[in-house]
Amino acid sequence: MARPEKGNQAPYFEGPNENGETVSLDDFKGKKLILFFYPKDNTPGCTAAACSLRDDYDTLRKHGFEMLGVSPDSPKKHTNFIEKHKFPFSLLADENKETLKAYGAWGRKKFMGREYDGVLRSTFIIDEDGKIMEVIDKVKTKKHAQQIMDLLNLND
Repeated sequence: MARPEKGNQAPYFEGPNENGETVSLDDFKGKKLILFFYPKDNTPGCTAAACSLRDDYDTLRKHGFEMLGVSPDSPKKHTNFIEKHKFPFSLLADENKETLKAYGAWGRKKFMGREYDGVLRSTFIIDEDGKIMEVIDKVKTKKHAQQIMDLLNLND
């Protein structure tokens, strides 16, 4: 499946959040969505990126953005991650990797000379009509929210 690009319709997704409730792209119709994909709860880079988004959550919300994180972790792991870091946004449990694959966020990675399949850290910014406004492939984990605000020219 080809990776969605800026201007494409966002691929449909559906799955359980940390509470086991079904969340889908349809829940965000008429809203702007920051959909971020990350490898694993409670790891240094993933925690830094999610905490950056948490810290600027109010600013992003003021500009009309909803937020949803996606990883292959279970709802239970997501609950722990959210409670530990006090995230004001939900996390989608994509244990079967369907959403990750639909967004091209699952693929070959290389680490210390070893190749393996894993989550390709990335963020998709989706408009009110379900079209992809922006794609971020090189996520700056510690300054991810600022990276998004700079890209969208949201700095007040």
